[in-house]
Amino acid sequence: MIRLFVTVILLMLITACGSVGLLPTTQLVQKAIALQVEQTQQQLQKKLDLDFQGFEIKHISISQEQPLTIQNLPAFRVLGTYDLIFKLPTRQLKQLQQPFEVYLQIQQEGKTWRLLRPEKDSKNTQQTWHSYLIL
Repeated sequence: MIRLFVTVILLMLITACGSVGLLPTTQLVQKAIALQVEQTQQQLQKKLDLDFQGFEIKHISISQEQPLTIQNLPAFRVLGTYDLIFKLPTRQLKQLQQPFEVYLQIQQEGKTWRLLRPEKDSKNTQQTWHSYLIL
């Protein structure tokens, strides 16, 4: 009886340890949000001729991690909020409790993650995704 109990506990621990590496971390989510903000910032900077000095992402709160499959690889839809601080030459612009939705996909070898962004004007019946390596 004790042997069965110990075996069950060990199996649970092994299973838990194996799946932890496949979940996106808060640090990974922060990098993905930063990548999205950077892309948007570059577009705004060109259109509005603004002088952004950088930005800072703080207080990430993840409210949901939904596992799914995109292009035959495991992925996650991650939802939550964060605080964003834009640094301008003479002041800082704060945007608190900004909602986010990111799609993160672990690559086949399991060592790298990618940010996936759906194509906006996809006329195909199948969703088209743009993929960006998260460093």
